[in-house]
Amino acid sequence: MAQPSSTAPPPEPADSGPLPAFLQPHGARAAVRPASAPQAAPTPAQAAGKSKAAKGSHDRSRAAAAAPAHPADASARSRSVLEALLRLLPKDWRNTARDYLVLMRMDRPVGALLLLWPTWWALWLAAGDFPPPSLLAIFTIGVFLMRAAGCVINDYADRWLDPQVERTRGRPIAAGRVTPRAALVLFGVLLLIAFGLVLLTNAMTVKLSLAGAALATLYPFAKRYTHLPQVVLGAAFGWSIPMAFAAVKGGAPAVDWFQALPPLCWLLFLANVVWATVYDTEYAMVDRDEDIQAGSKSTAILFGDDDKVILGVLMGTFLLALILVGTRAGLHWTYYFGVIAAAGLCGWQQYLIRARERAACFAAFRNNLWLGMAVWAAICLALALQHT
Repeated sequence: MAQPSSTAPPPEPADSGPLPAFLQPHGARAAVRPASAPQAAPTPAQAAGKSKAAKGSHDRSRAAAAAPAHPADASARSRSVLEALLRLLPKDWRNTARDYLVLMRMDRPVGALLLLWPTWWALWLAAGDFPPPSLLAIFTIGVFLMRAAGCVINDYADRWLDPQVERTRGRPIAAGRVTPRAALVLFGVLLLIAFGLVLLTNAMTVKLSLAGAALATLYPFAKRYTHLPQVVLGAAFGWSIPMAFAAVKGGAPAVDWFQALPPLCWLLFLANVVWATVYDTEYAMVDRDEDIQAGSKSTAILFGDDDKVILGVLMGTFLLALILVGTRAGLHWTYYFGVIAAAGLCGWQQYLIRARERAACFAAFRNNLWLGMAVWAAICLALALQHT
């Protein structure tokens, strides 16, 4: 968001030769259209209309070609890592691979980590100790796959909005470097791979995964019809919590849904919904003015001038939920150092957004990465000390 995009490498012409037509960028598809049969000379009015349409098409193609390879909100460090990996590929594949990796936000890992932390909270709390390594691997890989799938379907749903927002107009679909149809194919492939991982768990987890996939698909479209898409995002991001509890506890035939998904599970889920609403509102505050002009909806728009006060209330609710999680789970007293750290980071975020500046709101959003890690570390320490 606030990161400058000037460090990104200049875009190169996309190599669309070996790709199927529906995977080729818009400009490349237009360049290989077959010649049509000779037609009668157009009338002056038709000629004027065609000239205007051609000019508009040329302007769109020129804008797409000038769009940066990475959106403005990709960090310089993650861009550098991605570009280093791309150098391992044949040169003719790099542009296409870059576009699809950027579409999946592989140049912006913060969102994946915000999904990973509550998943790890749940795995450790459900196991009461270090979780089974197989489940840890399945859920960690699944987090990155589902976050990538969510980003793809988000950009597909926002293909009407992203070109109107400065921060997002460089995204692959908005800039015309990836077709909407290709994005849907990629979304389906990612879901299938993630579902394959879930099949390695148990029947209860598989059933819950269907609801998780529905939530991930619903979120991008929620901003058209409600001012609460951030709440939907919180439910989608938090659905890994009941799935993690089910994977750890729901394998035995005698275990019912209530035993596998105890009140602690849903308390942790609600805490994550509130937390996600906080950080995604901070994220939405960056683009609030442009979203209003484009007709998009968000909690940042809904809260208006009361945004800082409401975020403060939500932060307090989240911290209270963390305290209740600790008491419900009977965690060692050292866990509450993590809650104190989370409270301090919430206070720092309030300080950052005090003037509602774009860069500061984005910094507050990114700060939640450390908050999630602090809570996870506190859970790990408390569980370890309980077993000593």
